[in-house]
Amino acid sequence: MKRIATLLAAVLLIAATPVPTVADLAWMAGSWVEEGSAGAVGGRWTEEYWTIPRGGVMLGASRSRRGAALGEFEFLRLQVGEDGVVAYVAQPGGGTPVAFLLADQDVMSATFENAAHDYPQRIRYQRDGDVMTATISAIDGSKARSWVYRRR
Repeated sequence: MKRIATLLAAVLLIAATPVPTVADLAWMAGSWVEEGSAGAVGGRWTEEYWTIPRGGVMLGASRSRRGAALGEFEFLRLQVGEDGVVAYVAQPGGGTPVAFLLADQDVMSATFENAAHDYPQRIRYQRDGDVMTATISAIDGSKARSWVYRRR
């Protein structure tokens, strides 16, 4: 009887755990910028923009400058896939979309993963007030590269 009660409690706990939605990532919305070092030739910066959640989607874009010209750009979106899991969909240079599934999240952080992708395999965002840090890495956390954005 005790075993059945424990099993029932576990099932109820799982059923009561809310499934993450795009709206749970609303803390990412806004205009974010990382300014490069003042001594860099021509200046270097990266900007990232995220819309508020609407219609179950957040749209984003990123662009970086190196010297006098645009270095790279990326179209981004957060949406729920057919499997019901929130996905971070990236299109570097406007190319083929690559999806990273939400693997972990809390109130002000989210981690997306795609172990089958070459690099990055993990994308993590974490916000602390007006600072949002984006980190890409291999699935094991190696080869990490971070951008520390400030709200614009």
